[in-house]
Amino acid sequence: MKRKGVLITFEGGEGAGKTTLIEKVFAHLQSLRLPVVKTRAPGGTAIGKSIRSLLLDHQEHILSKRAELLLFLSDRAQHVEELILPALKRKEVVLCDRFNDSTIAYQSGARGFEEPWVRKLCAFACGDVKPDLTLYLDLDPKIGFDRVQKAGLSKDRIESETLKFHQKIRKAFHKIAKKEPKRFQILDARQSPEDVFQQAIEKIDALLQSARK
Repeated sequence: MKRKGVLITFEGGEGAGKTTLIEKVFAHLQSLRLPVVKTRAPGGTAIGKSIRSLLLDHQEHILSKRAELLLFLSDRAQHVEELILPALKRKEVVLCDRFNDSTIAYQSGARGFEEPWVRKLCAFACGDVKPDLTLYLDLDPKIGFDRVQKAGLSKDRIESETLKFHQKIRKAFHKIAKKEPKRFQILDARQSPEDVFQQAIEKIDALLQSARK
C-alpha cells in the first residue's frame, strides 16, 4: 500500500460461511506477499478474549441489553487501539471478522436501540476508524441454521436467539447496504464457498488496486 493500510471487514449471519471466506482471502493475500493481518471481533486481543467469553458463553444469569452493547463497544475500543490502528499505520491489510456494522445490525435492528445513537457510540469506540470495504455474506437465517445443525456445531448465546431475531438482523444489514452501497458489498452466500471467494476477490482486488495509486 502506497498511502495507507486497508481495513476489510466481513459480516454475515450464522452459517453464512464467514470463517471459511476469511481463511481463503487471508491465504490468497499471503500468496501475493502482501502484509496481512487476520482478526475477529469480539476477541481480537487478550482483553477481547475475556469480553468474548462474557458475551457469547451460555450463562446462568441473563446479560442485560445495555451491558451487552457496552461490552461489544469495550472490545471494539481495545481492538482498534491495540491491533487494528497500529496495523493500518504499518500499511498492512487488516481482515476483521465483524466490526461496527454487526453492532448496528444486532443492537439496533434486533435489540431495538436507536440506530443514530448506536452509530455514535460505535464511532466513539473505534475513534472513527472506518472499513474501506465490507463484504456481507447474505443468507436466509433458516438456511444458515440448517447448515449449522448439519455441521454439528454448537451455538453460542447470540446464535441461540430465535429465528425472528436473526431475520431482523438480516433486514438491518440490508438497510446498511442501501445506505452505503459503495463500501458495503453483498455476496450471495447460497453459492459454493469457491464462488463466494471469487466474488470477494474481485472486490478486494479492485480496492487494493485503488490503494496502490
